[in-house]
Amino acid sequence: MTEQALTTTHRGADDLLSAGLGLTGLRQTVPPLVSDPASAAELRRLAIWANWRGIVDLSEAGGFARLYGPAPDRSLPLVPGREYQAFAKVPGARHPHRVLAQIPDSFDRARRCLLVAPSSGSRGVYGAIGFAGAYALPRGCAVVYTDKGTGSDAFDFDTASGTALSGLRAVRGDTALSFDGGATPSTAHLIALKHAHSGDNPESAWPQHVLQAAAFGLHALSLAFPLETAFTLSNTTVVLAGLSNGGGAVLRAAELAEAQDFAAVVAIAPQLHLAGAAPLYDYGTLAALYLPCALLDPRLAHAPSPVPRAALDAIARQRCASLAAAGLLAAGEVNAQAAQAYARLQQAGFDEYALRAGAINAGFDLWRSIGATYLSAYARASAAEALCGYGFAALDANGQPRASSAQERSRWYGEHSGVAPSAGIGLIDAMATAPDPALPGLLCARAAWTEDGPLRERVRAGVAETAASGRVRAPRVLIVHGRDDGLIPAALNARPWVAAARAVEGAEIALIEIEHGQHFDAFLGLPALGAHYLPILPYAWAALDAAFAAVNEASLPPSGTLVTTPRGIDASGNIPPLQAHHLGAFAKLRE
Repeated sequence: MTEQALTTTHRGADDLLSAGLGLTGLRQTVPPLVSDPASAAELRRLAIWANWRGIVDLSEAGGFARLYGPAPDRSLPLVPGREYQAFAKVPGARHPHRVLAQIPDSFDRARRCLLVAPSSGSRGVYGAIGFAGAYALPRGCAVVYTDKGTGSDAFDFDTASGTALSGLRAVRGDTALSFDGGATPSTAHLIALKHAHSGDNPESAWPQHVLQAAAFGLHALSLAFPLETAFTLSNTTVVLAGLSNGGGAVLRAAELAEAQDFAAVVAIAPQLHLAGAAPLYDYGTLAALYLPCALLDPRLAHAPSPVPRAALDAIARQRCASLAAAGLLAAGEVNAQAAQAYARLQQAGFDEYALRAGAINAGFDLWRSIGATYLSAYARASAAEALCGYGFAALDANGQPRASSAQERSRWYGEHSGVAPSAGIGLIDAMATAPDPALPGLLCARAAWTEDGPLRERVRAGVAETAASGRVRAPRVLIVHGRDDGLIPAALNARPWVAAARAVEGAEIALIEIEHGQHFDAFLGLPALGAHYLPILPYAWAALDAAFAAVNEASLPPSGTLVTTPRGIDASGNIPPLQAHHLGAFAKLRE
């Protein structure tokens, strides 16, 4: 199912873990220079820099590499080794997914170890490097990634160009592409994103992507060490580990028959849809509509926000008025409308902690970006369909689509997150109308779930293809989830899946929830967020430690809620440096 692997060596100033940037280089807010758009090495360095910064709080006060870190000594070492990458394709798919194995020179052949890590969110193939790669490589363990059919391989219709295996731009027909956007839309300058527009509904195949990545990782190890006995599931400790969408992917892979041969599964803040429970598209489109208004409720008056609260409140007042005008809230006083919006979200399963963290999603307009992507993905739509007026393009100063430059296109592979806006690719909302520009498109996206018609049938069929069962085949599963996660609430994701899984005998399952843990460690450098929330990655790496210990006949940690202490703001108005007493420990679980 894979083409011939592309093999590269990374030593000296171009290592596996940071592409030679080290901690100092990763902390730089300015991206690494790409002096030559035809340099695969420079684009790889950019991709590694962007994916580290996308999921890890690297700020000085955040504690990374001082208080906690992936390596046993908390450092971020340079790790020399080799990479093997290829395109893989599941049966019936139109497009391949990327698989990439990193094998350190320090690989311990006496204790064979492979970490299988699908990317977080919609990120590209390096999307788990700051979590899984950071843990595995310094310990002499190999890691294999998959972009799980999503990723940064955007297709530009103006130039009919996509991304080759190397990460370089290539014109359709010149070489194999990760993603071809298909027929050119009538609207000029559009860009197709792989997650949204592949027509494969990649989420439906995430378990198979994970299995193929594991097989490729074992194959790469056999290529790297040809004199050794071939690497297999029976002689290699293979652990699946994923964050966010990657966490959902490994939990769904844990339900497959083949999962009985994996040593353990570790899922961090997993996004997955248990059959019969509310899926992301349902609660996400609901939150996109009602959450801005709910933020005016007194219970959310002090919710940490990434933007000035006055700006958020102005948006909130307009949304309350818009929903009332549309008949979705009762007309009347704005505080009463906010209370209705709050209650509507509570009824949908958002608890007080998820609602409080909702200001993050509203401040960054995340729900609209997610809705635009998943609407097209679940409906298996092309970019030409522009469902609910949504599309993607480079935008001019007036917010209108324009042609992208060659320099911009070359950087998409490295910098793009797989959803827009990102790396110069903006979100087009053709239905936008004053005074609440986002509302018409959001109402349309919501109707694609609630109102009868062909689009509803397509979206619901796509969502059904992604459903998890909770019937676990893997021997042990450890989940860590932030109690305050407002994007992927534990109440709508990890908790129902764990309840179903525990009804099936055989697997050892633990769920640890972290007080003051939300979804985005990378946002914690912002004072308003870092003062209240704590990073999840220290617990993610502790979970991997616990999972590997359990493979050696130890027990997983007990399920429960971990008591933590937020940092707050000091007398100077700054976030104090993170300290051990803020994080607590697995031993301090509150049952």
